[in-house]
This record gives sequence, structure tokens and C-alpha cells, in this order.
Amino acid sequence: MTAALTVATWNINSVRMRRLIVERLLEHEAPDVLCLQETKCGDAQFPSAAFRKIGYPYVAVNGGKGGYHGVAIVSRLPFEAVEIRSFCNKGDPRHVAVVLEHAGRRLRVHNFYVPAGGDEPDRERNPKFAHKMDFLAEMAAWLPAASPDCPDVIVGDLNVAPYETDVWSHKALIRVVSHTPEECAALEKVRQAGGWVDLCRAAVPMNERIYTWWSYRAKDWRGADKGRRLDHIWAHPELAARSAGFRILKDARDWDRPSDHVPVMATFDLS
Repeated sequence: MTAALTVATWNINSVRMRRLIVERLLEHEAPDVLCLQETKCGDAQFPSAAFRKIGYPYVAVNGGKGGYHGVAIVSRLPFEAVEIRSFCNKGDPRHVAVVLEHAGRRLRVHNFYVPAGGDEPDRERNPKFAHKMDFLAEMAAWLPAASPDCPDVIVGDLNVAPYETDVWSHKALIRVVSHTPEECAALEKVRQAGGWVDLCRAAVPMNERIYTWWSYRAKDWRGADKGRRLDHIWAHPELAARSAGFRILKDARDWDRPSDHVPVMATFDLS
């Protein structure tokens, strides 16, 4: 058994509508663990059987009942535990975590779908923005102590592009939800509270622009290249020291019936 472990994250924007490209990722890229966000289906409707057939027998789903939001983890490795937390007392399915073991090492993977926050970056006038900021504050307060027994990896669509080179234009987007100073500071507070390493920015120099999301509104998304880095993988320093690769699969934005997000993958050497 190889000691390498690859964890991927992808906002799939409806797992049933885009099941075939999820299968394409699993078959061709073969991550050990895939974390999905915005699955948009209840637990019973999640296509677990299809993924089991191609070698991913372990599934943890938090899809709720209404077909909105939703997160899931599919894996080639068994889970020691599955954990779900409801944030902001809303009960919407935005978190699932699993504990697993590989090459004799245990770790916990937290999968998040942070609220998008609506259109106006104002807590008073926009309840969706208030929800987002409250969600991030609760993450900062709770998450650092949520894995006391083993190192952790934090992944997901965190819906914030925190640095100037995480967006196509800092000047144009500084008051646009996902890149406002309030959100960037709040997300950085979460990361610093747990001491996690942002694996993308550990691998890609800060002066290099890098994105994981491109709007459906752009007819030529690649030519315009007006993206944002909304999807993240953070690792406990113990795991970050074992980082053995980081990739953003930009070409997936051109796959059949694509999501507006692309997969992000990190590999760890657990030997």
C-alpha cells in the first residue's frame, strides 16, 4: 500500500446533474478522498451506489431535506467516524467531517460549504451577508479545538478569495461579496486560529494569480479569465510538512456540463 494520500475538494453544483463528471474525476485522477459541496440533494438521493461501483465504497453525506446546499465525502478508505455540525442554529447542511487512517496515521477531514453571502456586503441590509459573517466567526471559535486527537485537513468552498491575487482584479472586487476586507479578515482569522497552512499559497507564489471559480455568465470564461479562488485546502502543520503535491484542475471547467468551480487536490506523503 502506498503511503501517499490525495484529498480533493469540488463544489459540484448538483451532484446528480453532474454525476458523470464526478465519475470522470474519480476514474482518471483517483483521489483517495473527494469532498463535494453544493450537492443539492437529500441524503437518500445522493448517488452513492454509482460511486461504490467505481471503487469508492465509503460515503458520508449531509444533504439535509430540502435539496439545498449539501456536502458529502466519498472515499476509498473506511471512516472511523463521521461527524456533522450545524452552524448558526440554522440546520442547513454545510459541514461533514470524517476520521480515517492511512499508512498507520490518523487524520480528520473537515468539509465545509460556507454561505455565499448574497449581493450586498452589509450585515444590516443583507441577512445573507450577516449569516456568512456569523458562520465564519463560529468556525473561528469552534474549529481549532474540533480535532484534539489527530491532525486535520480543512477543505471546501469557503466562498472567500482572501488575497489580492486570488481575484482577477482586487480594485474591481474589493466591495464585491467574496473579496471584501471584512470577509478576507474573517477567513484569515479562522485559518490563523487553528494554525493551518493554506496549501495553495504554500505551493503557488503570492504574486501569482490563481483561481478555482469562473462565472457561468462569461461566454469565453478562459479568454476573459475573470476568476476567484474560493475553494481551499488547509492542513495542520504536521500534515503540511508532508505535502507532496497540490493541483487545481482548471481544465475541468471545460468538461461536459461543468460546474462553475473546478477540483482542487492535495497529496500528502504519510510514510
